[in-house]
Amino acid sequence: MRTTVLNVRLSVLVCLLTLFSYRSDSQSISSPNGKFELGLGIGPMFFLGDLGGTKGVGKDFILDLNLPLTKLCKGIYLEYYPAEWIGIRIAGNLGYVEGDDAQAPAKGGAEEDRKYRNLSFKSNINEVYGALEIYPTVFFERYDGLKGKLRPYVLGGAGMYHFNPKAKDVDDKWVALAPLRLEGQGFPEYPDSKPYKLFQKNLLLGIGFKYYLKENMYVGLEVLHRQLFTDYVDDVSNNYYIDPIYFDKYLSAADAVIARRLYYRGTYTFPASRPYQEFAERGDPKENDAYFSSILRFGWRIGNLDARNKQLKCPVFY
Repeated sequence: MRTTVLNVRLSVLVCLLTLFSYRSDSQSISSPNGKFELGLGIGPMFFLGDLGGTKGVGKDFILDLNLPLTKLCKGIYLEYYPAEWIGIRIAGNLGYVEGDDAQAPAKGGAEEDRKYRNLSFKSNINEVYGALEIYPTVFFERYDGLKGKLRPYVLGGAGMYHFNPKAKDVDDKWVALAPLRLEGQGFPEYPDSKPYKLFQKNLLLGIGFKYYLKENMYVGLEVLHRQLFTDYVDDVSNNYYIDPIYFDKYLSAADAVIARRLYYRGTYTFPASRPYQEFAERGDPKENDAYFSSILRFGWRIGNLDARNKQLKCPVFY
């Protein structure tokens, strides 16, 4: 069938309009490369609490990290992009935190008190959260497509996590500490010491960047800090040791025996005429615990990756 002149002109016009639309879209911040990303992450999770730490007095944030006790965290992410400059993330992480006074460096300073205290713990961290990501540099990008792009971002969100602090008993078995109420949680004699829940809320704030190796694949690095609402991730908060006679009063006979062994594990030497509670400090209730992770991320865009190629094809008229 022969093609008429009118059909040829219409075909050329539609093709030009399609190309023009594509060039205009290349300056936009919409996402023709798929609106979803699936990602994996792995990296260290760091604990910030009462136990362990570095030399001297307790310090803030990374200045008090005990790197030898750091363990890996693993995560999975699903993100949706209403536009290229903003992402909505749902994620889950499996992590592990630990603190041990005996691991504090022996430098002859204030850290010696922690070594004498000799408390330790470990806990799994199971976490789910939602977060909002903002990519400010998208507004300055000139060309469409993702390959070769470096995109820094900030994010914030909220989540839920589960922890369960444990300590090693004399038989080398790890014992859950929350049921033992080592600081008198819930005992009428210690009204300021409240039981704590093992499921807690947290707030998240972080920064990171992605580098797109291909249109649908990226690698990245992210630091994500969690603000917590409990001081009991390590089962230590109050600055005193309770009288152990109350374990016998409020716990089962078997639990009372274990609680007596674990609530005080110090190596202090005091005059026999004065109890160690008058000298020793168990914890610091002024600040809540925290943890953060530094994650290497790998991700893939999923969706209609061929949408642009289809836009470039000119229609044929007969």
